[in-house]
Amino acid sequence: MSEPVHEFTLRLEQVEDYQFRVKFNKAGLPDLIMDEPPPLGKDQGPSPARVLAAAIADCLSASFLFCARKARVELGRIETEIRMQIVRNENKRLRVGRVVVAIDPHLPESEREKARRCLELFEDFCTVTQSIRDGIPVSVSVKGLE
Repeated sequence: MSEPVHEFTLRLEQVEDYQFRVKFNKAGLPDLIMDEPPPLGKDQGPSPARVLAAAIADCLSASFLFCARKARVELGRIETEIRMQIVRNENKRLRVGRVVVAIDPHLPESEREKARRCLELFEDFCTVTQSIRDGIPVSVSVKGLE
């Protein structure tokens, strides 16, 4: 990988049980409560998988919008639906098995030809989706256990 272009830090604080408060450490961004579904948590906020699904859908939608605006395509209001399947791997651990995204930019018939070029380009500019597709190096430490 090359030099970082941007870097940020988040903080999570346990509220109770499996419920955590995400502090984005950026002025104007409210905290987010996340929670696991039962039987672990109480479903008091989105689970990590739901937040990941939202990040994928938002990033793809924004990338399509950016491309469409560059191509001067007139769009309607973008609506995106994402379906994420959670499966068990060979060790019976839960994993994201499949993600299916459907973006509806409510394209007028007259704009469809101009928008076709975006189909070839926009996914490559989605930071989240492309990072997940390529795999993400992650290093983890546990304070006091290094």
